[in-house]
Parts: sequence; C-alpha cells; structure tokens
Amino acid sequence: MENAAAAVPVSRALATDAVHAGREDLADLGLHAPPLDLSTTYPSYDAAAEAARIDAFAETGARLDGPPVYARLDNPTTARFETALAKLEGTEAAVAFASGMAALTAVLLVRAAAGLKHVVAVRPLYGCSDHLLNAGLLGTEVTWTDPAGIADAIRPDTGLVMVETPANPTLAEVDLRAVRHACGSVPLLVDNTFATPVLQRPAEYGARLVLHSATKYLGGHGDVMGGVVACDEELARGLRQVRFATGGVLHPLAGYLLLRGLSTLPVRVRAASVTAADLARRLAADPRVARVHYPRIGGAMVSFETYGDPLAVIAGVRLITPAVSLGSVDTLIQHPASISHRIVAEGDRRSAGVSDRLLRLSVGLEDVEDLWRDLTEALSAAGRGSADRAPAKASLTT
Repeated sequence: MENAAAAVPVSRALATDAVHAGREDLADLGLHAPPLDLSTTYPSYDAAAEAARIDAFAETGARLDGPPVYARLDNPTTARFETALAKLEGTEAAVAFASGMAALTAVLLVRAAAGLKHVVAVRPLYGCSDHLLNAGLLGTEVTWTDPAGIADAIRPDTGLVMVETPANPTLAEVDLRAVRHACGSVPLLVDNTFATPVLQRPAEYGARLVLHSATKYLGGHGDVMGGVVACDEELARGLRQVRFATGGVLHPLAGYLLLRGLSTLPVRVRAASVTAADLARRLAADPRVARVHYPRIGGAMVSFETYGDPLAVIAGVRLITPAVSLGSVDTLIQHPASISHRIVAEGDRRSAGVSDRLLRLSVGLEDVEDLWRDLTEALSAAGRGSADRAPAKASLTT
C-alpha cells in the first residue's frame, strides 16, 4: 500500500515545483545539486543498437531511451531544465534552444514542413519576432491583425496564430481564452516571456505552444542566453528534430544556469512586481510623464511615455542600467524605437503603440526609493517639455 500511495501524483504549489522540478531523482543518485554534463559525445560499444536508436529518433523525434549519443541530440543537464519548465507551464514537454529566436525559428520550420506556412499574428511582438515573421526569411507569410480579426484571417494553410501578452514593449494584453476560441484548430503560440508561469500559464487557456526567451526571467541574472518552447509531446517531437538538424542547441552550462534560475523565479518575479507597481503609480502622478502602461496581471515591466526627450532620460540614469534585455535582478531601461523595435517599420511600430517617446523599464530587486530617486533625477535632466501640454497627471493604462 505504501508503494501505491507513493506513486500517486501530488499537486504542489508553483513555488515548490520551481525548487524541485527536474531534480526529483537527485536523492536516489546521492546528490544534492544537479550534475553538469559537458560531454559532447558518449561512448557506445553496440553500434547496431545505437543505429536503431538514432533511426527511431529520426522517425519520431521522441527522446532517446538510455544514455545520450551526441550533444546535438540531447543532453542530461538541458533535459532537466526542460522537464522543470514543462512542469511550471503545465505542458507535457518542453524543448530548449540556444536563444528565444532559435526557438521561434524551430516552431515556424515545423509548421512550414507540414505545408502550413501562413501565420496570423497580433502586434506588438518583440521586434525581432516581428522581423522574422514579416521578412519571410523562412518562407513564411504573415497576416497581421488585432485579436478580434484572428478568426477571419485564418486560411487553409495557416499553421500558427501568435500573440505576446503582455506585449513587448507596450504591455498590451489579450484575452487568451477568446483568442484560443478564435484559432479553431490552428495551434496558438503565446510568448510568455514577460509574464512567466508565475503570473499566467497560457496552456491552461488552450495554447499549444508557450514561448520564452529564457535569457530573461527564467535565467534572471543577465548571464545566460537561451530559449524554450513548452508544448505537447506531439509538437515537441518535431521541434527536437529541427533542433538536431539545425544545431540550435542550448549549451549544457546554460541549461544548468536556467534550471538554477527557475528555483528563485517566483520569489524574484513577485518581489520585482511589487516595486514595479509602485513605480508605475509614481510615474502616473508625475507631470513629466504623459502616459504609463502597466499590465492588469502585474509583473515587473513598466513602460511610459515622456514629455521631455526620452533619450535624455536614458543618458541621465546612474543606478538603473541603460541596456537591452530584461528580467534581470538589476533594473534596466531602454528606448524601444531606437533599439528593440528599430527593425520594425516605423509605420507598423507606431500603429502598434510603440511611440518615439516610449521607454521600457525592466524592474529589478533594488529598493524602490533608490530606483525612484534615479528615475526622477533622469526625468528632470530630460526636461518636461512645454508647460501647456503637460497634464497634472499622466494616464495609467492597464
């Protein structure tokens, strides 16, 4: 009876899974910290059996039983991260890549290989995601629409609907349940980089693919690059085959760091979110700020539009780091029209709400008073613009 009881899955809190997922076998191995496997190749004295296993992978894309063969096929350390992320997102599987863009590329290639090269997408997306879709570099064709137009935009050759919520950099949100309904039988991909599974789990709303730039919150310390797609096992098999063929693998050291990052993800996201919400309120009350965007679901990202020169704000910070990327323990600020979304055509960028005066703030774990002091001094250096166009209060968009 004891063995039967032990076999029953136990429902655990996200914070608990963040610490323990991907590490369940460590005690049986006599270990406490997950091992780091840096091998590029693995010995095998049974070439016939090895050939059979490789043939099976080529046919199905399923993970190999037994020891690894070659690091481009699989890696035990990376596999631990994949197992943990799938657990946190509530999906059957996850497939990790060298970057978020490599992960999105693999998704597009899998759908194109099935003859489904058309994508329906909602702006804004991360600038490079927008560019990859719009440039047709992988033979894809994209129809851009608002959420209400998704159903009408779907064609027989549509292989994917893609949204990002909260969106980069405006933090616009979409109703995932409504979007999923509009998709019909077409798989929905949700970029969940900003929210993380701490704030939302798109698979619970019917998304078949959940994309992360793992470089951001999953790693959390600005020292590792990676991407990952959480999905069902059927789609994961195709993604593994593309990863093997194209070589967009996640390095095992990155897998190790990402697994470690997951253990503190809930604590980091929740703490930074409290500070971000406070800063959003202060910015909304500041006469030098025209508009503030902050998501209804919360989070550690804030974007705001200034009356003064936004580039002067970037130049004026001292504690906050002016840099691309986000999700680190330290606070970062950047000007999307100059950096992350410059690759998007100006008209498309502006119609998606990415104005030339918009700044994106990734809030870290510093004290809120120190961050506000740095921000307000930078805003003063930028100047507030002409008095007749500065309202007493900025609007706070959620």
